[in-house]
Amino acid sequence: MKKYLGTVITVIVVITGVVLGFVLGGPQLTDLQKDTLIILAIMCVSSALYCFVVGELSRNNSQMDKLWSILPIAYTWVIAAKSGMEPRVVIYSVLVTIWGVRLTINFARKGAYQLKFWAGEEDYRWQVLRQSKYLKNKFAWAMFDLFFISIYQNALVLAICLPALVCMGSAEPLGLWDYAATALTFGFILLETAADEQQMFFHTQKRQMLAEGKSLEELPEPFNKGFNTYGLWAHARHPNYFAEQAIWICLYLFAIGAGATNYVVFNWTMVGPLVLVFLFLGSSTFGESVSSSKYPEYKYYQATVSKYVPLWRYNPEKAEQKVRNAEAK
Repeated sequence: MKKYLGTVITVIVVITGVVLGFVLGGPQLTDLQKDTLIILAIMCVSSALYCFVVGELSRNNSQMDKLWSILPIAYTWVIAAKSGMEPRVVIYSVLVTIWGVRLTINFARKGAYQLKFWAGEEDYRWQVLRQSKYLKNKFAWAMFDLFFISIYQNALVLAICLPALVCMGSAEPLGLWDYAATALTFGFILLETAADEQQMFFHTQKRQMLAEGKSLEELPEPFNKGFNTYGLWAHARHPNYFAEQAIWICLYLFAIGAGATNYVVFNWTMVGPLVLVFLFLGSSTFGESVSSSKYPEYKYYQATVSKYVPLWRYNPEKAEQKVRNAEAK
């Protein structure tokens, strides 16, 4: 039970937040906000249609992955323009742009973007899922592509940007919530950058040594494990995911600063950042199942290192003993 305690608590918190967000709501949208939302919805539906059609025709289902870091920039600047470039919304948009440009560059380094826009490196998880017994059928995969990859993820990307929408027209001056949101968001962008750089360095070095003809077991520490335990990754299994979730939760603080919430913090736009937590919960669990099947030592890493929040450092000896004790019970 202890193994799943963090997941259970996360699920309870997210569901509670989503329910409260819907029930307690927030102020009604103005006509300008409604008009802006219609524009955003048209962009979202167009993107979902594009991702589905191009993904099915090209058999490369990373079309949404390529747009994940680009669409929020477009959404938030549309909101900023429609607001008349209000300072709070502009700051929000600038932060999202910094986040998006950095993430796009990071994804581009992995070969995601090519002149043939439909081509590029596909996320390995789609390749694995495509071979699962439930999705091997072409129709089943097409439905998964339509509803999860294309519609759900596009809707979620729009939803995480909507706190900027409720900031439009606010009479509240910039204050503590806005300053805190700016500082925290920028800090988590730096944390995510550090985590991604460390991950890129680790796997680049590992691939270079394997290309030289060495086996994984012949590589020096920590490369011989196959998975990264270097830097932030020695303290959390997914420090980049932790930072990504925190970025969007911190951006929600702008809605509080704008006074667009009930009971201090609740507003229906909190649903987007909270559902994002659900997405990463499932994504990280699936990714870890793949890693566990590839790398024998990964179960020791899972046993002693925090999933998201960087905490205690990985200790292989203690981890191995902990797993043995658990298996002996």
